[in-house]
Amino acid sequence: MTVLAPASVEPHRYLQAQIRWHGLEIAFWIAALLPFLLFKTYLVLASQIAITALFALSLDLILGYAGIVSLGHAAFFGLGSYTAGLLAKLGWGEPLTGLVIAAAVAGLVGYAASLVIARFRHLALIMITLGMGLLLHEAANSASWLTGGADGLQGVRMWPLLGYFRFDLYGVTAYTYSLIVLFLVFLASRRLIHSPFGLSLRGIRENPVRMPAIGAPSSAHIRKIYTISAAVAGTAGALLAQTTQTVSLEVLSFQRSADVLVMLILGGAGRLYGGILGAIIYLVARDQLSGFNPQYWYFWIGIMLIAVVMFLPNGVLGGLAWLRAAWRGKTA
Repeated sequence: MTVLAPASVEPHRYLQAQIRWHGLEIAFWIAALLPFLLFKTYLVLASQIAITALFALSLDLILGYAGIVSLGHAAFFGLGSYTAGLLAKLGWGEPLTGLVIAAAVAGLVGYAASLVIARFRHLALIMITLGMGLLLHEAANSASWLTGGADGLQGVRMWPLLGYFRFDLYGVTAYTYSLIVLFLVFLASRRLIHSPFGLSLRGIRENPVRMPAIGAPSSAHIRKIYTISAAVAGTAGALLAQTTQTVSLEVLSFQRSADVLVMLILGGAGRLYGGILGAIIYLVARDQLSGFNPQYWYFWIGIMLIAVVMFLPNGVLGGLAWLRAAWRGKTA
């Protein structure tokens, strides 16, 4: 997968070309509004997809663009979820400020973790991220006086969004809120990735040894993107707590970290839309397969993942990009 600017193209022209919006992108975000018109009974599922897509986007920022593999990214998702939930339980249920505070808390913890993360690569890095996630999960389980432990956080009550829009059982407010936050974070991420900073991240991913030799502060860049990724994951976790008005220990589980990694593999890492598409595929498949076969739906998810890895190693978006390039070559 080619992600660096071609040698014949000046970097600033390459970035300007990348930042332009294309028709398919615009169509995608217009299609995101269709549940309001055609799938009103699935708005709760749609809000879950938007939240999970935001979480997958946060992982893509470090995995797809900086080459940082994480098996414990749910730690930041859970931090955001518990922060928003605890704020509401303590009497501050205003969604927007709760969202910002949750993102800040997750970002601060992410920055502290990045001081260690930036020093390791490959297997050691994977083990460190996994260990961090498991430690935080057990800490939350032990601190039942604060988190509710295995019973989850009780008494989470959110105020109406902007003082007017209540979180209803039909998911209208939840999906609207989640979709707007996803879109705004996507815009910021898109701008970040298609910038000199984003280009240097891809250089670090491709060759972490050579980048410092040409003057790129690799460790500083890794710390920055890891902090941003943690804040975005915390935002997704806060959205889940606010829209469902409940927080369970599962938000910190290894399974959540593994699931979002599977989504990114399905959609295609390093493409921004890959995590979003992967979340759509995974959650829609889970919803349909669990209804068809409640006990063994994970088996079919595994079959789907194996098929994608074998025949679409760069994910669904990578496969579509290959078909598009092949079609252009055929018609040229």
